Amino acid sequence: MNPMAKSHFLRVALLGLTVSLVNGCGKHESPEQQAAAVGRTVAAEVQTVMQAPLSVRVETPGAVVSEDQVQVASRLMGYIREIKVGEGQAVKAGQLLFVVDPSDIQGQMNQARAGLAQAEAALADAKLDYERFGTLYKEEAIPKLQWDKIRLQYQVAQQQVAAARAGLGQASSQMRYASVVAPISGVVTQKMANVGDLAAPGRPVLAIEGLKKLQVRTSVSGDVFARIKTGEKVSIVPDGDATQAPIEGVIAQAVPAADPASHTHLVKIDLPAGSGLSSGNFVRVGFAVGSRQGIRVPVAALAERAGITGVFVVDAQGIARYRMVRTGATAQDGVEIVSGLNPGDKVAVSQVERLENGDRVSGAAHD
Repeated sequence: MNPMAKSHFLRVALLGLTVSLVNGCGKHESPEQQAAAVGRTVAAEVQTVMQAPLSVRVETPGAVVSEDQVQVASRLMGYIREIKVGEGQAVKAGQLLFVVDPSDIQGQMNQARAGLAQAEAALADAKLDYERFGTLYKEEAIPKLQWDKIRLQYQVAQQQVAAARAGLGQASSQMRYASVVAPISGVVTQKMANVGDLAAPGRPVLAIEGLKKLQVRTSVSGDVFARIKTGEKVSIVPDGDATQAPIEGVIAQAVPAADPASHTHLVKIDLPAGSGLSSGNFVRVGFAVGSRQGIRVPVAALAERAGITGVFVVDAQGIARYRMVRTGATAQDGVEIVSGLNPGDKVAVSQVERLENGDRVSGAAHD
């Protein structure tokens, strides 16, 4: 046999083997066993397949984030002396996060204290002059021009003391900023600096996410954006976990401005309390964008034989015939059948794990 003929023979043999597996429902039965199976009766419910409106859904990837996100920076410029928390650590509002070296501020405070002491000493002298020359002016022992000069010096000394006190107060408040505390309760999600780095106003050191309210953020195309609105419900499934029941979220915000690079719109979705999701989880978001006619059967109608998904179609004589189908999206009321079934077909929707090809089905039929 030449190579081409041999290859053709192998393909035909493999095709025949696949058909045998489907028809035989994955079992290697002898002719005697197959004959014994004919006539077996299984009680099962039967449902007539009908076309019905199916929701058209678009799925997009998303990520769970906290609605409260804070980047914590120092209000002082200085070297970071110590960081008290790490990534993933839970913190409470008011808890110490990190400390900036206050040496420069301490020097400013010392200067402010010295300036205040000097201003207070000058005020004491000015006050003595004010009182002494005030008495002389009342006795008309000095001219008014001289008295006005003494009085002005006293007023200036008072203002200098007030300014020195304000300077000391400002330096003291700056010293308070050397110890940075958490503005909210949450979890430290990112550390952007290390001990010894230079902290500066506007340069974040830590990022904190609150845990009170979680959101899913995803991006949708312009077509999907035009079909959704705030307040609508969407289905959310953890990415990679198709067995978990969908979580119902609510669209909180759909940003009208599109991203100039991807031409997509940001959508924020509120998660219900107790969703079981955590910040950082990846999810799949399903948006309902319309409806179309299609076929859907209960999930219980699906059977797997030899690794092939199918259903048992019951013919007019009540005999179950295994038929391979291609499934689509799964919803609470069933699974969509993309191909393999036609309207009017009758399928078994219970006891499919017991059914075999050729079994007789007896039981209640319903639409």
